[in-house]
Amino acid sequence: MTVLLVVLGAAIGAPLRYLTDRLVQSRHDSVFPWGTLSVNVAGSLLLGLLAGLPAGSALAALAGTGFCGALTTYSTFSYETLRLVQEGFRGRAVANAVVSVGAGLAAALLGLLLARALTA
Repeated sequence: MTVLLVVLGAAIGAPLRYLTDRLVQSRHDSVFPWGTLSVNVAGSLLLGLLAGLPAGSALAALAGTGFCGALTTYSTFSYETLRLVQEGFRGRAVANAVVSVGAGLAAALLGLLLARALTA
């Protein structure tokens, strides 16, 4: 049953990641991967929120592992960062790495703090 919940969550998260990434990136005339940054930060916020809620294993599998796992993308973040380096945008590559990791961690912490405030 858990595997099915993960699959269901991923079936929603993966297309949402793709569509959100394309929508955000289409609004920026830049080589910087704004779309990937956006979905990764949003997914980190949601996962932090889920981690702080009294969620059972079913919700954790569906929303955490499935949905957030498919919504966020470390492989695309890595690829896009390397692509920026290869294309000569070293400063933007460093900025992408620093901002992505920093904003992701901050978003996860914010989600956790928000969950604690909601359950207090």
